[in-house]
Amino acid sequence: MKILLLSPYPPYPPHGGGTMRICQIIRGLAQRHTLTCLTFAPDAAAERALAPLRDLCRVVSVRGPAPRSTLRRAWTTVASPFPDMALRNMLPAFRAVLNDLVASERFDVVQAESIEMAPYLLSLSSADRKTHAHRPRLVFDQFNAEYVLQKRAALTDLRAALMLSNPARRGAGGVYSLIQWVKLAYYERDVMQKCDVTVVVSEEDRRALERLGGTRFVVAPNGVDTTFFSRAALAREHRAPLSFVAPTLVFSGTLDFRPNVDALAWFVDAVLPQVRIRRPAIRLLAVGKRPAPALQRLAEQGCLVLTGEVADVRPYLAGATVYVVPMRIGGGIRLKVLEAFALEAPVVSTSLGVEGIVGLRDGVHCALADTPQQFARAILRLLDSPSTGRALGAAARELACAGYDWETIIPRLEAAYQ
Repeated sequence: MKILLLSPYPPYPPHGGGTMRICQIIRGLAQRHTLTCLTFAPDAAAERALAPLRDLCRVVSVRGPAPRSTLRRAWTTVASPFPDMALRNMLPAFRAVLNDLVASERFDVVQAESIEMAPYLLSLSSADRKTHAHRPRLVFDQFNAEYVLQKRAALTDLRAALMLSNPARRGAGGVYSLIQWVKLAYYERDVMQKCDVTVVVSEEDRRALERLGGTRFVVAPNGVDTTFFSRAALAREHRAPLSFVAPTLVFSGTLDFRPNVDALAWFVDAVLPQVRIRRPAIRLLAVGKRPAPALQRLAEQGCLVLTGEVADVRPYLAGATVYVVPMRIGGGIRLKVLEAFALEAPVVSTSLGVEGIVGLRDGVHCALADTPQQFARAILRLLDSPSTGRALGAAARELACAGYDWETIIPRLEAAYQ
């Protein structure tokens, strides 16, 4: 097949959840299909960094999108019928390149990666109705049920505001998420109705989107390269897991992503003090790029350590005394969890943090905890019993290899094209 993939940001280097998914999809599809990736790139350096992908497929890049100011986002929140995510990557230059590609070549599939690229699928659907011309199959790869994420964020912030926990800031965030929740519900329904199939990462997301009226779904979960994310690979590369001086809790992810910021702030405020009563020397390490100002303030106060962007996250995850996933908002299957599982790290997570992972069992693959007290107790149990942590890690890797290696996921995605 000839496939055109639309990416909202450069899919290489794969240093974030979205870029990892897109990069692995490109690698998998390029083995059996003729692939073109049309992607945004913010500058010349980002365009040059895409070079390794050019060995796999044709890469066409468009400069942008320009950052949207807080004032402009506030205005469109009030004035535009479209959700903020649908406006992030709207650029006439990208639409022009897309139209030229579709007009000059006969693609079998056009696949949009994430909701930011959905407007371009809608434009292709509209053009087909007007011209009655052949159009490719339109596939919407929906990373999350976005309206659910905003619903969770709205309820979390509004509850915090009512409890007088920074009421002005949390209240404003809650109102923003409430508006986005409503807009996204209408928008996601419209996109699903006009595309041929929607790809979702979990059965939970499928059920959530079915409630909006979606009917044509393929489940292709997030995955992990279990050959690369393995202790054996580190040994072959003569790289060892990091050896920390003190017991170290590790969290990883893009650190300006709202669910990650909320997770770390909650953990530092509600869980970490309880752990430090028993283990005063414990350290919290947050591994990831672009730490938000709130996290920078916590680092200045000595509550956690920020690494910034790292070239290779594997030694940090493999060296974690305990890997923590204190997520309270968000959705989908989190790549960070699958990476930690593949590296046999002992994991403590909220139920939401491991949502969508089929076959996962509390106490077998990880420890689940949804209150601060439960979370602290679970961490302390693993600190007191390293053998329990090793058993969890071994079972977690087996789960990741059996159900979430990309070699098993790509065929499910290809089923969406039939």
